[in-house]
Amino acid sequence: MRLLRRLAVAVLLALVGVAAGVLLWWQCVLPIDEGHLDVEGLAGELLIVRDDDGIPSIRGANRDALWFGLGFVHAQDRLWQLETHRRIGSGRLAEAFGPGALDNDTFLRTLGVRRAAAAQWQQMQGDARAAVLAYTAGINAYLSGHLRARPPEFLLLGLQPEPWTPVDSLAWGIMMAWDLGGNWSNELLRMRLARTLSVARINELLPPYPGEKPLPVRDFAAMYRDLKVDGALGQRALLDAPESGLEGVGSNNWVVAGSHTVSGKPLLANDPHLKLTAPALWYFARLEAPGFKLAGATMPGLPAVVLGQNQHIAWGFTNTGPDVQDVYLEQIDPDDPARYRTPDGWADFESFQETIRVRGQDDVTLTARATRHGPVISDAGNAATAGLIATDKAPAYALALRWTALDADGSSLEAGIGINGARSVNEFIAVAEGYKSPMQSMVVADVAGNIGFIAAGRVPLRGKDNDLHGQVPAPGWDARYDWIGYLDPRRTPREINPERGWIATANQRIHGSDYAHYLTSEWALPYRQQRIEGLLGARAKHDKQSAREIQSDVLSLAAQRLLPTLRQARPAHALGAEAMQRLVGFDGQMRAGDAAPMIFAAWTRELTRAMFADEMGGDDAYLRHVGRSDFRAALEGVLTRNDAWWCDDKSTPVVEPCALMIDRSLDRALDELQSRLGADMARWQWGRLHQARSEHRPFSRVKALAPLFELRVPTGGDNYTVNVARYPLKGDEPYLNEHAASLRAIYDLGEPKNSAVMHSSGQSGLVLAPGYRRFVEPWQATRDLRLWRDGSRKLVLRGRPAAQ
Repeated sequence: MRLLRRLAVAVLLALVGVAAGVLLWWQCVLPIDEGHLDVEGLAGELLIVRDDDGIPSIRGANRDALWFGLGFVHAQDRLWQLETHRRIGSGRLAEAFGPGALDNDTFLRTLGVRRAAAAQWQQMQGDARAAVLAYTAGINAYLSGHLRARPPEFLLLGLQPEPWTPVDSLAWGIMMAWDLGGNWSNELLRMRLARTLSVARINELLPPYPGEKPLPVRDFAAMYRDLKVDGALGQRALLDAPESGLEGVGSNNWVVAGSHTVSGKPLLANDPHLKLTAPALWYFARLEAPGFKLAGATMPGLPAVVLGQNQHIAWGFTNTGPDVQDVYLEQIDPDDPARYRTPDGWADFESFQETIRVRGQDDVTLTARATRHGPVISDAGNAATAGLIATDKAPAYALALRWTALDADGSSLEAGIGINGARSVNEFIAVAEGYKSPMQSMVVADVAGNIGFIAAGRVPLRGKDNDLHGQVPAPGWDARYDWIGYLDPRRTPREINPERGWIATANQRIHGSDYAHYLTSEWALPYRQQRIEGLLGARAKHDKQSAREIQSDVLSLAAQRLLPTLRQARPAHALGAEAMQRLVGFDGQMRAGDAAPMIFAAWTRELTRAMFADEMGGDDAYLRHVGRSDFRAALEGVLTRNDAWWCDDKSTPVVEPCALMIDRSLDRALDELQSRLGADMARWQWGRLHQARSEHRPFSRVKALAPLFELRVPTGGDNYTVNVARYPLKGDEPYLNEHAASLRAIYDLGEPKNSAVMHSSGQSGLVLAPGYRRFVEPWQATRDLRLWRDGSRKLVLRGRPAAQ
């Protein structure tokens, strides 16, 4: 008995010791936010004052001190996020996460993101270079002197933080451009479809912007047949590459002149639609130096307030989505695979040796190649020529990517930092002309009452004899398909103080039919823009509350377009009659608590698959692409035309009319919903399946850890509502909302104290900290918090000489 007591006491003491150790570790992980710290790399002192939500006000003697402070607080609060950003940009995820990340790393090494970032850093000068150096020093000052314990992700994965470098910042900037630009994937899709479809049919599946005609291109299907090109070329790259250029991933912004606001001064609103992550991509901060006050949304990894307000102006971005990527077919010399064909004969591939460390496995060595156009992306995930046509009689090809963001002078950090200090609408537009990538539709207002817009970014020019217009991979040995320069940045679309009294963009076509230059043919459908315009016109005067109501709006004009077709359905399903009754009063409001949005979403998902999967090569081929596009414009066209060719399921011997496919799709949708939600339709709610998920890298993929690290909350909306909530239409959770308003902001130029912001997680990246998920509920409810305010927790950083 005495032995048992001793054993129990020993176990209890061990548990107490473990608990004490965990508590001590956690106290060391939490950042010090009060008192004094001596830091290396800082001249003088810097004050960091945090408010109750963990938002810092950074006050220093000059701007370099502010960037130092921003790097320091990013490292304090978002160290693991910085680590993932570094590893993504460097193609080093497999080193931490294992072989599951190898394909991603291989693609990014092939793409040469870090090589491009290093070249951009070599060219960077002036204020931008100083800002990056100061920001880097701030991160490293925390790592070298004040990291008392590693955050949980480092411990669980057995990793040590590494010093930050300027190239890490520039690589992350390139990755953000990748996320927002993806014309290359549609080029490869068209090439693959050309194996079985005519150009006319491809234009129906990937139609032009409403009211426009397809670009006049040569018969590229015949061209590929003549060249004996396999349409599967490049599919490995599509599978391995990080997501990019997803439809619906854009943003909303609008600015209203004082003549249309309650305050008499401009009001500006912005909500960028990006992938939801835990923690969020955004980190709020306020920066103050003599003659300089700035606040808004920063992005860990970058020394700038990306979106925000200073003493003189406020600004907001949406993605323009220009065609700044062209894929080229590079013909490989059949006698020497180290060479490819150019207009002047055969030339050597440029090659780079890459070694990828893989957790738990041997290192992987690969040779990345480049041509005169850019990196050879078809090498990704394969040996140099795997998957390419290479027979005795047919040539072999590789695919190279030309992309503005990889240019040695392609960084936008210089312009971004310049924007932070702009003092008027005109100055903002002048500075924005230096912005390179990704091209953004920027709205701006100043305290003098001016409002403006500029589409800022580098746009390639294609020659008049280019008869492919960047729509499909072009023969790389034919000089007519080369870019002939860039559009003069003074010629991009812009507008200042329009008579209507407001400007709005939502990824729609931003110029009229009389605009002289080609930007793209792949604008987002204009439903969000039309809804915003309608709501702006519904009031004579706007204020913060009306702007918030617009950002909260979940009326889907796209749903309204298809509802008459759905209401004509005649389902045979046992739940069909009740489903049709639920749809009677449905007007397209995609509310989280209603059943009708769920029925509509499931029906459109099934109908889209039924219309297009067979023509695209079957379900597997369809599912490879449906995550990038929901093919809504194509579906609308088929239904409008009552197009029997697309409606017919070509995998069956009978000919199915459109009406049958409409009915059958509703039956299949009801089968799916019944299996997911049960037969009691009173319990069906859109928000049960349409949850906003903020993904944690990598622990959302670890079943036991996902509930702790990732963030979920029911949401309304769809891909086309102002309060956007994009779902992928595939996978185990096809209605999961993973791309939404990552940030909402409303800036009042008359009363800055009324300016308000909110992002989708919380300021902290430490999973056990209250600040990790503090913003989730108010973000879900479209509430916000004041941007300009102060706090009580004061930390003073005092510079000290670097250790010798």
